[in-house]
Amino acid sequence: MRTHHIAAAILATTAAIALTACSSSAPKPATDKPISTPAPATSAAAPSLDPSALASAAAAAGIPPSPAPEQRATYLASLNKIDPEIVNGKDDKAVSRGLSQCQMMKTEKDPAKRIESANRRFIGPTHPDGFGTAKSTLIVVAVQANLCPTY
Repeated sequence: MRTHHIAAAILATTAAIALTACSSSAPKPATDKPISTPAPATSAAAPSLDPSALASAAAAAGIPPSPAPEQRATYLASLNKIDPEIVNGKDDKAVSRGLSQCQMMKTEKDPAKRIESANRRFIGPTHPDGFGTAKSTLIVVAVQANLCPTY
């Protein structure tokens, strides 16, 4: 999922650069006729994004790949066992939060800080300040076991 976000950001940046490069500061001729602007060239395509390069960049940033369907189902079931409000019917959001937690856990090895982070990251309608230390500890265990076991 994060790979899609990275790809979208790269495409948006490339488009912005391309549009900026197309602008001109040349003076306009003095005529009474309206000046027509040429249609933007559509033949200049954005550079192709190599999926393996995006995956490598995401891995370097500490973002594990999106879980396989079986792995995803196990992860979501683990969270629902802890408290159904953690997922709250928003599977994609729960997976995204888990991958984000993995990114933090790649560099942060202190268990207390991992739990604090999960408590801030995983919230619900009746738990706007997190699920507390006990449930956040279980969330960290579920994230690590199912999304990023090497972290």
